[in-house]
Amino acid sequence: MSSSLPVDTGFAVRGGVVPAACSAVTVVPLHGFSEVRIPSDASSLDGFRHWMLSDAAPECGRFTYVAGELIADMSPESYENHNAVKVEITSVLHRLARQRRLGRIFGDGVLVSNPQAGVSTEPDATFATFQSLQSGRCQISRSLRPGVAEELVGSPDWVLEIVSRTSVRKDTVLLRDAYFRAGVAEYWIVNVMDDAIQFQVLLRDADGFAEAVPGDDWAISPTFGHSFRLTRERDQDDLWQYTLELRERP
Repeated sequence: MSSSLPVDTGFAVRGGVVPAACSAVTVVPLHGFSEVRIPSDASSLDGFRHWMLSDAAPECGRFTYVAGELIADMSPESYENHNAVKVEITSVLHRLARQRRLGRIFGDGVLVSNPQAGVSTEPDATFATFQSLQSGRCQISRSLRPGVAEELVGSPDWVLEIVSRTSVRKDTVLLRDAYFRAGVAEYWIVNVMDDAIQFQVLLRDADGFAEAVPGDDWAISPTFGHSFRLTRERDQDDLWQYTLELRERP
């Protein structure tokens, strides 16, 4: 990080304002919460992971350590532009993975860390094949303390991020690079904030992630062995209703 945090008391986030001494920390505006205190030790990757897995971790907000930067996003999650599409994607893939016995889908709230890539974050969803879990390529680290979160450590096979107004840089630049360095095989970036859905299925190549070549609007996913298409329509309450369609690859 470009500057260190105070060693004694950490710092408090109030109303999205960060003290000048903590300029290396990015905090997205806080709405409806009085204070979130980030300990000074969280200025390192190990300290951040320890904080996020402790009973001192905040119950609200989304926190990421990537590229030497701590990002605290305290903005509320939009139902139409974030939560609804996340639920649709994860539910479809969960059913598929369970029916085909492919592996495990982990929802948001699970800390995913790769020390070699310098990243620790809570994706919107993560998937690891049983082979990856059994081989140790990706491991579930269980806490010995009841009520304290678990951590997925290593290289998951697939990660999902739903882009919000406050996460464009994080999801499309910082995490895209970090997930590649972490050995993630497939990265989905979904942006439904504009008139047209942006549904990117990114696959590893030699130098980074490259978008899978779509066929008649269907994106091919080697991880799940299917092609997918994301659509939406207005429901009876004039809210967006999303559908993740899938078909087996020929």
